Amino acid sequence: MMSLTSPTAPRAASSAERLMWITPDRVFYAGLLGTPSPRTQGALVMYVAMDEPLRIRIGGGEWQSTEVAVVQPYVPYEIATDARHVLNILIEPETVDRARLPAVLQACGAVQAPEWAARVRHCHAHLLAQGRALALQPQDFDLLFWGQALLSRQLDARIAQVLARIQDNPCTQATAQACANEVHLSFSRFLHLFKQEVGAPFRSFRTWKRARSLLHHVNREQHLVHVALDIGYPDSTHFSHSIRQTFGLKPRDIFAGSRKLRIIGGGVQCRPLNWIPCP
Repeated sequence: MMSLTSPTAPRAASSAERLMWITPDRVFYAGLLGTPSPRTQGALVMYVAMDEPLRIRIGGGEWQSTEVAVVQPYVPYEIATDARHVLNILIEPETVDRARLPAVLQACGAVQAPEWAARVRHCHAHLLAQGRALALQPQDFDLLFWGQALLSRQLDARIAQVLARIQDNPCTQATAQACANEVHLSFSRFLHLFKQEVGAPFRSFRTWKRARSLLHHVNREQHLVHVALDIGYPDSTHFSHSIRQTFGLKPRDIFAGSRKLRIIGGGVQCRPLNWIPCP
């Protein structure tokens, strides 16, 4: 087991170390960062420097240099590094009690968290060491990176029903009116309650979930037009605009940078978590 008194330092990364572990509620990504274009994601976003320090600015503010950066959901930001690779974690905010998250996850911008950065780098190295035989379940994610399950939030049952529907099919074309009818609420009451419970308007939430679903396709040999239609975009123009606003990159650039990306899926039986030697 690695001691946190001698943390893993940033170092150069190779293409063989690129991977993404994606579950319904979490994503861990180790790979290319891309250009520092504005982006806005509906997740709680964390970055850890892998090769060189990160530079981040929130909402057009001043650039900050850091080893760890955190961005709250739906906050616009830009992220850059002189290196090519970065470690990145996404947490779907409606799945956690944000008031009871670890302190590092409640910040926005540059964060001083060298021990947590060391843990994330060590966990990345461990995932790589397991090779392609690695099998994980979604519930392993929090235990790996935080040593415990992040506390979930109790949602209104009607809104939870709508969230489950969107999670099961993020490409759905269901309107707010249709969802309101499904849970027997007026249109205005539904929109108010949804934003109150989720922390974001219905349209913003659905836009994020649709864009997030692209992550399942990024290393597949598919024509981008087919991907756009598969994940619910009406045309390639709308697809390209939405993805660029969300991830700061054009879809073709995301696919080009993901050709060597190994994707780990959830939902398979795995060994108990005591086999994971993270600090």
